[in-house]
Amino acid sequence: MTVATAPDVAPDSLSPIGMAVAPLERYREFLTSKGQRMTSERETIVEEIFSTHEHFDADELIARLTRVRGGRRVSRSTIYRNLSLLEEAGLIRKVVRKDDREIFEHDYGYPKHDHLVCRQCGTLIEFHNEAINEVLVEIARQRGFRIEGHRLEVQGLCDSCCRPPESRPKKLNLL
Repeated sequence: MTVATAPDVAPDSLSPIGMAVAPLERYREFLTSKGQRMTSERETIVEEIFSTHEHFDADELIARLTRVRGGRRVSRSTIYRNLSLLEEAGLIRKVVRKDDREIFEHDYGYPKHDHLVCRQCGTLIEFHNEAINEVLVEIARQRGFRIEGHRLEVQGLCDSCCRPPESRPKKLNLL
């Protein structure tokens, strides 16, 4: 999954923000509140997800974990269960659904942002725009609505996919 930062946004604007509690500890607290415990598999999953700020789906996470654990697998069902729990805990969120796959990203430790999604190549461009947040707050205020979060995904074509091809197909060159 290709991720880009919008060019009009400062490069560090989507950098990690300070957290009072590390993701692993926050997940441990969440599991305890649900009467569950932190297992080594769960710990490995959280550490891998938060080792880099990349969008991922379950299959990509499975492949990354297999490489990290030297071929020792974490079961597919364990990964799916934990993705659901991590989402419930507010550590990750679903970003888009592409080719019947749910794509996730960090929700904890990164500033709130939105996405431009290229429907041709799948590139995700992250951006933050305070004016969008202000409009949403005003709309909610006018309607007596309390915002708990929002997700904005703008579908379209990225700059690369809008460009004309470098060369014409061979059959067209014969004309």
